[in-house]
Amino acid sequence: KMTEETMKLFREHDVSPLGGCLPMLLQMPILYGLYIMIYYSVELYHADFMLWYDNLSAPDPYYVLPVLMGVTMFAQQKMSSQSMGSQNQQAAVMMKVMPVVFTAFMLFLPAGLVLYYAISLIIGVGQQYYIKRKFSTQEA
Repeated sequence: KMTEETMKLFREHDVSPLGGCLPMLLQMPILYGLYIMIYYSVELYHADFMLWYDNLSAPDPYYVLPVLMGVTMFAQQKMSSQSMGSQNQQAAVMMKVMPVVFTAFMLFLPAGLVLYYAISLIIGVGQQYYIKRKFSTQEA
């Protein structure tokens, strides 16, 4: 009964139930393709990048990038949850669990893939911050 009412509410307000998951699902083929490309790339094998990253096709030996990615993902979800207002309990738990799960996944993936995803998240947080700041000053 509750599921039927929820779907009715979605239809009334033209909201897609996959709206939150769809962007992530669209990224999965790209992330998989990058994973395969980076993992089997001869050019990245023992190629100096910066600091201690001398092999972007191997996992980060000190886990700095995966942790940075997890912190950035948590910050991005915090920013988006503040703009959405109050939420249900399940969404609040997912916003805390997803950064931890993604960090755990990224611990053993190639550092090049984690670098790509971390930079993408940092740019996303920067865009959110800029848009929030720009529109909050226009309203005042």
